[in-house]
Amino acid sequence: MEEKRDNGFKIDDSIDLSHEVCPMTFVLTKLKLEALQQGQLLEVILPAGEPMRSVPISIKEEGHKILKVEKMGGMFKLIIEKS
Repeated sequence: MEEKRDNGFKIDDSIDLSHEVCPMTFVLTKLKLEALQQGQLLEVILPAGEPMRSVPISIKEEGHKILKVEKMGGMFKLIIEKS
């Protein structure tokens, strides 16, 4: 598997949730994070609006770190470090 990098971040896994709605955006993000080891990075693509408002809050409440948020048109890319 080719190593994916984003501005120096080594991305361990990614998920595109651009066509999902809440609460599935958080549920699917949480499932992906559960499959990672502590310190690994997950790239998540989220639609603007409710998913972008609620997922980061829920991720932080779970104890994970959001290392980067990037706006890409009507979408956002988050890089999350699993705690």
